[in-house]
Amino acid sequence: MASTSLARFARLGIRREQDLVLHLPLRYEDETTITPIAAARPGATVQIEGEVVRSEVLTRARRSLVVELRDEGAAVTLRFLHFYGSQLRQFAPGARIRAIGEVRGGLFGLEMIHPRYKVVRPGMALPQSLTPVYPTAAGVGQVALRSAVHSALAGADLSETVAPELLAALGLPAIAEAIALLHAPPPGADQFALAEHTHPAWRRVIFDELLAQQLSLRRARSARAQLDAPRLGRDAMAAALLAALPFKLTAAQHRVWAEIGADLARTQPMNRLLQGDVGSGKTVVAALAAVRAIGSGYQVALMAPTEILAEQHWRKLSPWLEGVGVRIAWLTGSLKESEKKAVRAQVAAGEVDLLVGTHALIEQSVEFARLGLAIVDEQHRFGVAQRLKLRAKSAAGALPHQLMMSATPIPRTLAMSYYADLDVSLIDELPPGRKPVLTKLIAAARRDEVLAAVRSALAQGRQCYWVCPLVEESEVLDLQTALDTHAWLAEELAPAQVGLVHGRLSGADKQAVMERFVSGAVAVLVATTVIEVGVDVPNASLMVIEDAERFGLSQLHQLRGRIGRGTQESVCVLLFGSELGPIARERLRVIYESADGFEIARRDLALRGPGEFLGARQSGVPMLRFADLERDADLVEAARAAAVVMLRDHAELADRHLERWLGGREEFLGA
Repeated sequence: MASTSLARFARLGIRREQDLVLHLPLRYEDETTITPIAAARPGATVQIEGEVVRSEVLTRARRSLVVELRDEGAAVTLRFLHFYGSQLRQFAPGARIRAIGEVRGGLFGLEMIHPRYKVVRPGMALPQSLTPVYPTAAGVGQVALRSAVHSALAGADLSETVAPELLAALGLPAIAEAIALLHAPPPGADQFALAEHTHPAWRRVIFDELLAQQLSLRRARSARAQLDAPRLGRDAMAAALLAALPFKLTAAQHRVWAEIGADLARTQPMNRLLQGDVGSGKTVVAALAAVRAIGSGYQVALMAPTEILAEQHWRKLSPWLEGVGVRIAWLTGSLKESEKKAVRAQVAAGEVDLLVGTHALIEQSVEFARLGLAIVDEQHRFGVAQRLKLRAKSAAGALPHQLMMSATPIPRTLAMSYYADLDVSLIDELPPGRKPVLTKLIAAARRDEVLAAVRSALAQGRQCYWVCPLVEESEVLDLQTALDTHAWLAEELAPAQVGLVHGRLSGADKQAVMERFVSGAVAVLVATTVIEVGVDVPNASLMVIEDAERFGLSQLHQLRGRIGRGTQESVCVLLFGSELGPIARERLRVIYESADGFEIARRDLALRGPGEFLGARQSGVPMLRFADLERDADLVEAARAAAVVMLRDHAELADRHLERWLGGREEFLGA
């Protein structure tokens, strides 16, 4: 491919001839048949052919080019609202035109608005396959794409890269056959199956894409297994912490701690994802991992995505860990420079065992004396490059172990595909005494009733969250809504104290408001989703979520998990607007019906796709262009099993398969 063509196609992710071969159509148009004009029905998209009877530019109402086209039996009007002078010459009376478009019933008979057309010779042959319509970008037209794809296909190497016995077991067609059909389906091809990606040709391509993802992630896992990490095997401090805790671990916590402990005792780097529903007790397991590392003579970094969450970890861990002799510090961007400098000096000198903080931990100025374990909370909120930076702060010659945590349960198919390079531990039970949260759906018009419920809760000595949405696209408007809500509640609920936290407050101001809420001085906390994770106030038993239809399912589930942490019954009120779209309606129905984080996550995956769960991880993991994890769950399983066989028995084929699909783009897979 010439460099000029490469530049044009680069915005479509096309860098090589092979990328053109795998640039598959979005849909197809059937230009293999001609429909007589008399047989065309309004609403149908058809191809017609006829002779131009007349063409003229009309200027009444709106300037337009009108062409009357007639075949042996009837006539149709072609109408163009945007046109060039050269088109007038193309539509000279007597010219033969082939046009494709949707037929409409107009004032003066049938018409087509802006059909695609071409000038043809009488008896000119029709295409022998459906016409592909490709994903495109500004400056790259369909004609240029079709021509480039056609040329690439002519010289492409589409030899098999999957072991024959694997293909035979799955009953999939050859890749060359599948690719050829998808670029040029025969007239009788099942267009519904093509559109739904269930045609055997699509199934083959989807399997190959999933296999490439599995191969790349498994290869990254194998490469990491060859690296060295410190052996963290001394358990005396962890045993002391377990003995000092004011509660007993659940069976699930014991199980995952055993899995993590076994990893830490090895000399290959741990890369484990600890997931558990909101309130399942991930933090104490992370604390055990931390003291195992510290007791073995190493330092630990715990990175959280927000200052509020970082501070919550610091406050929660400090009383547990200081009791067993751990020196703990925290580092965030809002600290004074002199304070940050002092903390950095202590960390570099080995005088801090556990450093808790935000992105500030990965600044170049932060140096650890002996980093043995990196813990990343809400891992999907960080980019791959950020996690790599944290891991790079290890002691020379060894990588730290890495433990990632998430309160957003990952659906099984997602864990098997995008997270195939990780070991996954699951806390699948809640600590005893946690009461289920009652969820209520209430229209925003009944806000006064909700206010009365808040008054009642306050009268019983309870506390309340009132959550307002805050999204980047409308941040200024949303922030004003939060400010207005705070002012309204402060007036309505006086003399009760109403606090406000949002993303634009300084760290110190957020901290001051949160301290007053935790102590009980603030009765109602108006907040944007900065309180989505990590906030633990057992006395808060009521949550009101404004415009609940604007939140994702996982977000709503996370927010709801902030209450129900005390002994009293807790209620989450979802306030919704009058105009609900079908997806928003379905989201609210799911969150109302289910408290199971995994079922909610599965439904969220079906509604929103994988982006909600992956966050910035997608910048480093091969994305799936064609596969759908719900629809193609069986192929995810098949690709996972096939990858093991390919890497073990067919290494050369595996290399060729990865080259075809990724072209060397496996950067960041180790994160």
